[in-house]
Amino acid sequence: MSTPKEEVRKMLDRLPDDSSFEDIQYHIYVREKIERGLKDIAEGRVLSQAEVERRMAKWLGK
Repeated sequence: MSTPKEEVRKMLDRLPDDSSFEDIQYHIYVREKIERGLKDIAEGRVLSQAEVERRMAKWLGK
């Protein structure tokens, strides 16, 4: 598996040359969130659809 630094280098190579710092930060942010989500799944930190609906109903006052 590649290191985060290597993954960022690959990402930079795929981005257009006129990408802004904001564009680059956004892509790194999204990649980090995806990696965190995949880790949560692997470690069993997930909710069922029924549990999500129950929690949302509380927040939405339904």
